Amino acid sequence: MADAETSGPLAGVRVIDLATVVMGPYAARILGDLGADVIKIESPTDSLRVGEYRNTPGMTPLHLNVNRNKRSVSLDLKDDSEHAQALKLIHTADVLITNMRPRALARLGLTYEDLAAANPGLVYAQAAGFRSNSDRADIAAYDETVQAASGLVDIANRTLGTPLYLPTILADKVCGLTIAYTVLAALVHRNRTGHGQRIEIPMTDTMIAFNLVEHLAGHTFEPASGPTGYLRSLAEHHTPRRTKDGVAALIPSNPQNYRDLFAAAGRPDLVADPRVNGTVVDPLDADDLSVLVDECAPARTTAEWAETCAKHSIAMGPVLELDHAHEDPYVREGHLIETVVHRTEGPVRTSGIPVRFSATPASIRRLAPVPGQDTAEVLAELAATC
Repeated sequence: MADAETSGPLAGVRVIDLATVVMGPYAARILGDLGADVIKIESPTDSLRVGEYRNTPGMTPLHLNVNRNKRSVSLDLKDDSEHAQALKLIHTADVLITNMRPRALARLGLTYEDLAAANPGLVYAQAAGFRSNSDRADIAAYDETVQAASGLVDIANRTLGTPLYLPTILADKVCGLTIAYTVLAALVHRNRTGHGQRIEIPMTDTMIAFNLVEHLAGHTFEPASGPTGYLRSLAEHHTPRRTKDGVAALIPSNPQNYRDLFAAAGRPDLVADPRVNGTVVDPLDADDLSVLVDECAPARTTAEWAETCAKHSIAMGPVLELDHAHEDPYVREGHLIETVVHRTEGPVRTSGIPVRFSATPASIRRLAPVPGQDTAEVLAELAATC
């Protein structure tokens, strides 16, 4: 773990994390990883802190993973004196991230208009389930409801024949990434003009845009030239393949890829198949060809397929088993999972930083704080500057 003062590309930027659960805190963590001074204003009763995976009180894995590289300040926003301290702190900030509902923000005097009067350079990132000018503005939203409202459940239903949620909090994480990149864009604008602004990140809108990149498909055209849904992704047999000794993603993408794969599997009859002897593969043949790849995959081990696919430029990837991810050579060499010692939780594993900066490296400088851990330090700094 790097020293707490190590610089990154966002060194000198102050971010106030006034968000709960995953989306907002994850966005703030990303900015913290990039060097920002992230101050989390929180209540000690944060719902992510305790319970899951433990027999004794302590921080949850999810809390540990989304709240590193932050300082924690405990302030009760309903208490007049502590509310005033929070306002002073926000006035020193470059960025504020919140997922509080509009009515709560208005009640607490924490709308963009309230804060920009004293801090016109503030970049104010407001995330919610739905647009603030819609009739759903104050409706509670969670990852599952956004998956449903954005079409992800329908996509799964088309492929698997049953409506279900994807087994990852995809909407929270995609929207967290969206918060991070829109904040960075707004900081660039502020550096040019001196003016901050309010950014609204509605989860449902963000995920609809995300899903429609490929799944708008035939409805891209007016009138529609075909149905919605990206055929390759929705194909019944678009799945990982069973090799001789495991599972792998074998993804031939052009006729030559298919011919090389079939030849390696000892199937000259398939090499001559007219469906792989043109210049492109017809999308309507993709599912049938996937069945043939399924039949060929057990002819070789995963390692043998890796060698063959590398030789012939066929996309291939072994399946990473999460239980053994920390032992995987690629993960180890890239420091994608690191073991560190937390002040209250002891040795813990944390995901590494996946991007590389040649001049201003990102770093893990602080582990997730206990509630109010940095209140005295931050308020002393505040008093010194006011």
